[in-house]
Amino acid sequence: GRIALATETTDWPETERPRRVGVSSFGISGTNAHLILEQADTVEAPVPDEPELPVVPLLLSGRTAGARAAQALALADACADRDIPLGALANALSRGRSGFEHRAVVLATGRDTARRGFERIAAGGSGPDVLLGEVAPGATAVVFSGQGAQRAGMGRELYAAFPVFAEAFDAVCAQLDQYLERPLRDVLFEDSDAVHRTGFTQPALFAFELAQFRLLESWGLAPEILLGHSVGEITAAHVAGVFDLAAAARLVTARAALMQELPSGGAMVAVSA
Repeated sequence: GRIALATETTDWPETERPRRVGVSSFGISGTNAHLILEQADTVEAPVPDEPELPVVPLLLSGRTAGARAAQALALADACADRDIPLGALANALSRGRSGFEHRAVVLATGRDTARRGFERIAAGGSGPDVLLGEVAPGATAVVFSGQGAQRAGMGRELYAAFPVFAEAFDAVCAQLDQYLERPLRDVLFEDSDAVHRTGFTQPALFAFELAQFRLLESWGLAPEILLGHSVGEITAAHVAGVFDLAAAARLVTARAALMQELPSGGAMVAVSA
């Protein structure tokens, strides 16, 4: 018939019928397979809308600093020659490439800043929007902060942008709200005064830190060590499995209520004795 064995790179022109190819695979264990592939119909794939992001992280790496620089130079040339959507580029770099020892991140606000960032990496430089580093041995630790880290509106944009964050935040608020005078989400997102009252501050920090951790966890973060300062200790204990969510929420709100009863205007002193 018209079957021919391909022994070298060969042009394959269009024909009146779908093109077909056979692929043979011979395994060392004796498992053999033959697959026949047929040309698919041409379909115009819809192009999804790219979300508007103020900053897009572009990741690259190499086994050596020289390989990293070469990769950056190739990306700089690509940005100069083609109008590449930053979101698509970021997705391809983060999901389609291996992560090697010598790494860099360009925090791009547009194609021009991306190109300049890649050129800086190729030249061995860094800056506020260009970060260089090497993989270091050791465990990954997460530290949950204590009171004083709160601010009005904390987590509002994350809640709107990431369903994982919103789901985790709503779940913890459902537990906390049964012990609070007002819904915690309204306080944290809207009330710039109440969020600094200890009775709300500590539950708010617990809710935000837990939702933020669940979001990072969904992206693959798997810390070996969990630490916490002050109310952050309860967040760390819950994430580590010491308390379930209901118990942690009860403990956080009880702690916050007791501390709210203390007189204002006090001070904290550290004594080495």
